[in-house]
Amino acid sequence: MNNSKTTYLSIGSNLGNKLNNLQEAVFAIQKKAGFITGLSSVYQTPAWGFEGEDFLNACLSLQTFLSPEQLLEAILEVETSLGRKRGNEEGYQPRTIDIDILYYEREVINTENLVIPHPNLQNRRFVLRPLADIAPQFYHPIINKDTRNLLQECPDKSVMEKTLLKLYKSKEELFSKLHFITIEGNIGAGKTTLAKMIADDFNAKLVLERFADNPFLPKFYEDQSRYAFPLEMSFLADRYQQFTDDTSQFDLFKNFMVSDYDIYKSLIFANVTLQKEEFSLYRKVFTFMHKEVVKPDIFIYLYQNSERLLSNIKKRGRDYEQNISAEYLDKINRGYLDFIKSSPERKSLIIDVSELDFVQNQNDYEFILDEIQRFTVSLP
Repeated sequence: MNNSKTTYLSIGSNLGNKLNNLQEAVFAIQKKAGFITGLSSVYQTPAWGFEGEDFLNACLSLQTFLSPEQLLEAILEVETSLGRKRGNEEGYQPRTIDIDILYYEREVINTENLVIPHPNLQNRRFVLRPLADIAPQFYHPIINKDTRNLLQECPDKSVMEKTLLKLYKSKEELFSKLHFITIEGNIGAGKTTLAKMIADDFNAKLVLERFADNPFLPKFYEDQSRYAFPLEMSFLADRYQQFTDDTSQFDLFKNFMVSDYDIYKSLIFANVTLQKEEFSLYRKVFTFMHKEVVKPDIFIYLYQNSERLLSNIKKRGRDYEQNISAEYLDKINRGYLDFIKSSPERKSLIIDVSELDFVQNQNDYEFILDEIQRFTVSLP
């Protein structure tokens, strides 16, 4: 038997990365308190009761098995985890996050620590307007008027702006809005491993670069000047064909696509390995092909210093990679960073993983996911 209760919460922030603060709160509430069934639009509102930066405000509906007192305790834990410091100062203060219980079913509670319905919700337009998005006909159990009527009669006439910003119930839903994520990095940076982890955890179609049988690769590491051009042309042809095949159709049973390479890497590596005349010819062929391929919604570059890369390369033990030099890896890193810098139209995120072990350490993996989340939330 389902004994969950419906509760409505208000969330707001006017310090730091306000939108991400709200998104972090949503994720944490769902993790600690129940299942979120509704999210309002995000509204920009002036500071209420004090001078300060504008707030971003929203409301959510939650199915919870927690009692009102347990729910309050969970909310306070969420606020603390997001940097909220409640003090004894009188009046209102700026805050990274503010979470209030508006309703808990139609219960009326009045204790030393908790008052439900929230005693001031009928006087706050920044609460009533987003609440009307998800509960327009919910009746206040004391005033006996629904949200729409309370909003019409609200004495607060503050000017509010409905933004185009959006909150998501889960990271899976957030990442799904991207459709296509590319994870790139230098040789040994861990891009394939991370792509596989994200695909497994968030039900994504995995697009992997396939090049292990390239006959020119071992020869290239032995004699770069001789085999650079056939190697790069071979990679380009293979990548173009594979990439086109793998990204041309979306899997209806997957939420989005994640790839461990972008076809643009062909140009980056070619610019490092080819002579000037060879690169000029190569670029003409590449430009023609690149126009036809799907572009990622975000481009994630895993940066690792060359010392760590060499250590990773040694550990994975591919014979033909063991003579790769730090100088060569430095050139590849610079090539990627120059590409990102010269392509501002691309939505690029650089994550330094030189000191991280996201395979063995769950916290490091969560850090990377949080970085992607913060970047994604800020996208239009």
